[in-house]
Amino acid sequence: MRGTLRECCGIAPKRASVLRVSTKSGFTLMELLVVLAIISALMGMLLPALGKARRQARATIGIRRLGEITMAVNTFAADNSNRYPPSVATVGVEDRWNWQAPNMLTGYLQRAPGLSRSVSAYLHPYIADADVMFCPNGPQAYRYRQEAWDAGDNWDHPETLTVPDAMFGTYCLYWNYVGYRGEDKGLFRGPNGPARGYRESSVVVSDYLGYDHWRNRLAYGSCEQFSDAEIVDVTSISASFWSTPGNETTEELRRLRIKLHAGHVDGHVESCTPADTRAMYVIIRPETGDPYPPGTGPGTFYVPRVGLR
Repeated sequence: MRGTLRECCGIAPKRASVLRVSTKSGFTLMELLVVLAIISALMGMLLPALGKARRQARATIGIRRLGEITMAVNTFAADNSNRYPPSVATVGVEDRWNWQAPNMLTGYLQRAPGLSRSVSAYLHPYIADADVMFCPNGPQAYRYRQEAWDAGDNWDHPETLTVPDAMFGTYCLYWNYVGYRGEDKGLFRGPNGPARGYRESSVVVSDYLGYDHWRNRLAYGSCEQFSDAEIVDVTSISASFWSTPGNETTEELRRLRIKLHAGHVDGHVESCTPADTRAMYVIIRPETGDPYPPGTGPGTFYVPRVGLR
């Protein structure tokens, strides 16, 4: 008998079932959202920490630069009868001159024979890199800082017709500088050498903190960044700095959340807050010590109190 019983009874044979297992895998929408949420949370925790680390690194660089400047002027003094270089923060010639902002690195004119108009004419043998003379926390770098530093007294900005050109940095250089502190406090006198004279400050160089600068009236300015600060743009003669509006009150100084640094004659660099500074005004008449009238001139500069006598 041909065929099987199933075939005779009209029963179709069962086909073997095949189990198909899908090898494809992937994330569901919910899983992707969870992963993205975790990444966002991690970034939210890491970015502030990274920002703080960058700020601390820049602060360390700034402290080192202030130390290098202090070492340079002390080495200059060791080579020059224990005296620091003359201040170049002046404008005018011969007996018709007045003081200028202490962050001046190159003056407009040579004040008198035998005096240089640039800091680099004195310190270039000790500081070759112009970046040392600028705070790393400044918002914009001065484009021609190295060219100006290398040119010294011969500096002439290639993009301007003014000859000669000046240059202002972001550090305040206080050696052999004289400023006005008020009727009840008298004159500020920067150190003339490592030993410094009677009633001279110990501060050689410091971060810039000022108020009512001619480039941003009725506002604070600094090379250190304020909270919600604006940028005062770089110019052909000046580096940029941070700015925030204010009224120059003691309470406002206490609220400024920035840390300042200053190099002293003994070589150490010390930190302070804006509340630990005292106001100093630029003198317009050296023979009398009178400062610029309010609202004119370079404005107020704040000097660390610890270095004052």
